[in-house]
Amino acid sequence: MSDHQQRRTSPPSGHSGDALPPVEQHAQQYEAVRNAHETELIEDYVELIGDLIRHRGEARAADIANRMAVSQATVSKMIRRLNELGLVTSKPYRSLFLTDEGQKMAETSRARHDIVLHFLRALGVDDSTARIDAEGMEHHVSDETLTIMQRFTDQQQNN
Repeated sequence: MSDHQQRRTSPPSGHSGDALPPVEQHAQQYEAVRNAHETELIEDYVELIGDLIRHRGEARAADIANRMAVSQATVSKMIRRLNELGLVTSKPYRSLFLTDEGQKMAETSRARHDIVLHFLRALGVDDSTARIDAEGMEHHVSDETLTIMQRFTDQQQNN
């Protein structure tokens, strides 16, 4: 066996068993991903609505459609869903507003996004790629991982 093949098949030091975790842990991993996928789109919409309100003073369905590259019909369906979930209020032909619960979700989502984005930049990922990657990663990292990412970023800034 070549050195390259040996390195590829041998687990890193202290990480034996990384290839296949115990059944319970494996099930928890997949459950966590499924749960993240369920809320991902809702969080993205609420975060964008919060960002538009903060930076432009209002959030309109047309702006959301343009920024998410989806149809206005898609945005309308999601706005109805967000309304049913108690995250936004809206009136026909008017701007959208976040409820207190929606505002809290937007702030949490924005904070998670910013931690991941700054972490990726601290690793040397270029801004464009970091922004794209952070958009997906923010929904799939634990609070523990976010804390470590934040700590790493803070250490890099202090060096």
